Amino acid sequence: QVQLVESGGGLVQAGGSLRLSCATSGRTFSISAMGWFRQSPGKDREFVTAISWSGGSTSYADSVKGRFTISRDNAKKTVYLQMNSLKPEDTAVYYCAARLGGLTTKMGGGYDYWGQGTQVTVSS
Repeated sequence: QVQLVESGGGLVQAGGSLRLSCATSGRTFSISAMGWFRQSPGKDREFVTAISWSGGSTSYADSVKGRFTISRDNAKKTVYLQMNSLKPEDTAVYYCAARLGGLTTKMGGGYDYWGQGTQVTVSS
């Protein structure tokens, strides 16, 4: 089992920044990649970004490229999502997810464990 706990969400004005954290625990040695997804009311869950646990390779959704940065601290077993130049359309519940085995993927079904989510609200 792998446990994921997100934190760092909140209310911010457009143009502002937030940093989300995802702390992992349990069988973390099994993790091969971590991802961030988001879901806003009435919309499907969408991929935001992902990072490989060992090599640090990353991928981003086009909508966040140049604004969001994913990183990981293996010693702390934590993944971060730095979000800059936030827009009202970034408002959503943000979820981190862990993949056991395999490269990063944009498909939510490719992840085995999910956190409870943290709300990010960007006001205009």
